[in-house]
Amino acid sequence: MIPPEVRSIIEEMRSERIRGASWLARRGAEAYALLSQLLEGDELEEALRDMKREIPAVNRTMASLYNLARFIPVTGNPDLVRAKAEEFIRLGEEAKREIGNIGSELIDENEVVITHSFSSAVLEIFKAAKKKGKRFRVILTESAPDFEGIALARELDALGVQFEVITDAQLGLFTRQATLALVGADNVTRDGAVVNKAGTYPLALACHENGIPFYAAAESFKLHPELNSDEVEIVEKPYARQGYRVRNFLFDITPWRYVRGIITEFGILVPPKEI
Repeated sequence: MIPPEVRSIIEEMRSERIRGASWLARRGAEAYALLSQLLEGDELEEALRDMKREIPAVNRTMASLYNLARFIPVTGNPDLVRAKAEEFIRLGEEAKREIGNIGSELIDENEVVITHSFSSAVLEIFKAAKKKGKRFRVILTESAPDFEGIALARELDALGVQFEVITDAQLGLFTRQATLALVGADNVTRDGAVVNKAGTYPLALACHENGIPFYAAAESFKLHPELNSDEVEIVEKPYARQGYRVRNFLFDITPWRYVRGIITEFGILVPPKEI
């Protein structure tokens, strides 16, 4: 049985709308660490078996939660659980820093980068590029209906990076002004597809049409070891406007042929052969 204190973290994860797979994975690891402080022995083992089901079920589209549940062993030893949870968090932070360093090398002087939604990995790339003294501009979508793009705009404003926010419907129009596309990923499937905020696929198509290189940034724990793109469960969130139901799938799937590379902590992987 999962203790109420840990259950509240899981519910917090379920209700989160802005922050993506990296944040959810870290918060899930923190839930495991808290569990190790509360239980031991048979009770801990039983709770860990429940967590192995509950954590991926927070959002089945996200490979990070699936891989987190696989990373934590089912054991009655709380010290081992805590150590593995802390290791997962540490590896995630190190991966993000390395992605920032690798990805920032793709940004040339006076680059115009277009992005969609809010990705902490992409933000890390922008931070690294800014630290290296590179001058660049970002075009970002507002990313309706949860407006993750506005959260990214605040971060870029604080960094002093030049940017402009566009409506999602103007992706095709503004892609022509870009020289590079960078997005995050909630899941990279075994066959090399990128699962990300709905609207990513139209951006990739617009980039393909206009000859703009399209990259996704993802820590290695977002690579799904088992699922192919046609097996991914896409979550739909209830949404209505002015009394009418509006279809609202949270993610879409971009086929590998539109993706120049996946920026990971191990380098830039070319899908599908290097995934």
